[in-house]
Amino acid sequence: MSIIIGNILLEIDLWLVILLLVFLIAFIIFAVNRGIVAHRFRIAAGSEDLVGKTAEVKTTLEPRGLVFVEGERWSAIAEDGRVEPGEEVIINRVTGLVLYVSRK
Repeated sequence: MSIIIGNILLEIDLWLVILLLVFLIAFIIFAVNRGIVAHRFRIAAGSEDLVGKTAEVKTTLEPRGLVFVEGERWSAIAEDGRVEPGEEVIINRVTGLVLYVSRK
């Protein structure tokens, strides 16, 4: 394939052009597919992910104390009375850095 740009004659192999187009199209399809897949995943980080999980009570909740969940200590408020250390609780909601929990 010959291309004339101004006074310059360029010789380009047609198979090279086809090969580059195939790779470019394959890359675009791959990138768009990965973008679509990434948008389908649910958020799996932050306080939104804690609701419904189990935590272990570290200090007596009467109603305020500390719980241990996913390797972190959190301030917690028991919604259904006193909870002793070592008991497991369910996280009902998160407000700021405080977990609202109830007995398991």
